[in-house]
Amino acid sequence: MGASGGRPESKVERAIGIQLRKIEGMKQAGAGRGGLLGGSLWDELISEGVISEGVISEAQLHQAREMQQDDPRDLGKILISLGFVSSEDVARAQARRLRLRYVEVTEKDVDKGALGLVPDNLLRKHRALPLKLEDGRLVIALGDPLNIQALEDLRMSSGHPVSPVVASEEAIDKALIKLFAAGENMTSILEDADRDEDDTSDEGAEIDLGISSRPDERPVIRLVSSILQQAISERASDIHVEPRSNNLAIRFRVDGMIRDIMSIPPKLQSGVTARLKIIANLNIAEKRLPQDGRFSVKIGGQKVDFRVATLPTVFGEKMVLRLLETSNILMELTDLGFSPEVYKIYREVFNRPYGAILVTGPTGSGKSTTLYATLNELNTPEKNIITVEDPVEYRIGGINQVQTNSRVGLTFATALRNILRSDPDVVMIGEIRDYETAKIAVESAMTGHLVLATLHTNDAPGALTRLTDMGVEPFLTSSSVDCVIAQRLARRLCERCKRPIEVERAVLGDAGFPFDLMKGEPNFHEPVGCDKCGGTGYRGRLGIYELMVMTEKIKDLLLARGSDDEIARAAHEAGMAPLRSDGLLKAARGRTSIGEVLRTVV
Repeated sequence: MGASGGRPESKVERAIGIQLRKIEGMKQAGAGRGGLLGGSLWDELISEGVISEGVISEAQLHQAREMQQDDPRDLGKILISLGFVSSEDVARAQARRLRLRYVEVTEKDVDKGALGLVPDNLLRKHRALPLKLEDGRLVIALGDPLNIQALEDLRMSSGHPVSPVVASEEAIDKALIKLFAAGENMTSILEDADRDEDDTSDEGAEIDLGISSRPDERPVIRLVSSILQQAISERASDIHVEPRSNNLAIRFRVDGMIRDIMSIPPKLQSGVTARLKIIANLNIAEKRLPQDGRFSVKIGGQKVDFRVATLPTVFGEKMVLRLLETSNILMELTDLGFSPEVYKIYREVFNRPYGAILVTGPTGSGKSTTLYATLNELNTPEKNIITVEDPVEYRIGGINQVQTNSRVGLTFATALRNILRSDPDVVMIGEIRDYETAKIAVESAMTGHLVLATLHTNDAPGALTRLTDMGVEPFLTSSSVDCVIAQRLARRLCERCKRPIEVERAVLGDAGFPFDLMKGEPNFHEPVGCDKCGGTGYRGRLGIYELMVMTEKIKDLLLARGSDDEIARAAHEAGMAPLRSDGLLKAARGRTSIGEVLRTVV
């Protein structure tokens, strides 16, 4: 990397250039030979970095290397996909190893003048983010600072020498999405769409499942693409497209809370809904009846499935798009929020060869995620696993998934009856809704099958009486059900900005804090808000759980048709921690706040 305008390179710049050229020479010298277990020298550099940083163990590294034999991705991406490290961990390790600066970037860190020096397609191609011009040099964040081709392309395109810094590819992708899709360009897109009246017709939307915001695309297509991109970048779980009397409101649900995003002129309503219905393969002419569909997009190497549901309202069709990020469903149970004690008990239960496990809670409480994570641990070549769902939200390799279709008579009960003829070891039922499904489920658990199912009740003891209310005989329930899990989702405190606080013992007592279950000193924190969490103080969610294992006393109460309160008292005596207690213990460990627990759990 040469000097700018005849200015001699500084010692630091010269050292960086020598280091990059040296390592690039190592990469070229090692080409064709490969490294240990087929990894490149660049992979070796990453692995040494993350181990020296204390991020992963030798055993985890060995597992990733074995996986790399059949996986074309580099070692860093494999470690991230396995959940051993985050993209930030890999970036920090690379920066430390190469003696480069690591930066945590957002779209707010980008100087607009520097951004305009490089075309956006080139930035997306190399996953690069120009930050600023400094002493005539372009400071640019890269996920792979050893990509010599990228450095040369960026130098030639910008007309300036390049000074690389290291950032996580995930942070770079999110910043690019906001800068080019949902940032200042949104205003111009809306203006273009407002002028292009042809886009309000159904005919104006062309089928394109990819996301892009090219200037040559029709404005409504660019508008819809930008909304989808922004939802992905902000980690939204749902997009609400709501027609109102004077506008079309776009709202996102992020970490369980809905927030207003933008307002679209009413004349663009038909164009936006038509575009979404076409890519979801729905009937654009049918506006009187609800419809369901789905589609997928890929952005920055990340695949996201969208499940679409329409609902006729007095002002037009409301649409809800649920985002199903396929990379997140393979989470481990330990990552969901299970305490070590609860996880140990639950693991013993789901490793039994037969029995029923019920997961309860309101809609959106993470029941399906818990079941999928459980199936992920059970998913081995020796087991035949079949699920029946409505709809199939995530598709998992090695599992036979059946989607119900009431229009042709494929209900939960019908599917279950036929599933049992297919020699299953494990059966997952998306939801027990009626007597017939419940009866088949408990009978299957008694005849040598492990059955996992969800049920809508407020707590774990209520699941048993709910089955009785459906018409299932208590003796069947007591003989088949092994455990019940009730759960909620609480927002997780942002690790960057959370602040420690002292909470008086009297306040904790009023909140019902379980002092007898607390180990060690409490470490309460409160939300503050920063750029990383969007000013909310929270980023991500964690589960709050209540695990009730069937005991002889609980079975006796069930057979005697005891009340929910009686069963709950017996479960507490057997060691079950209530939902609120589990949430407050997580707050005491600094993972969430007391206010969030009290908001989530009654």
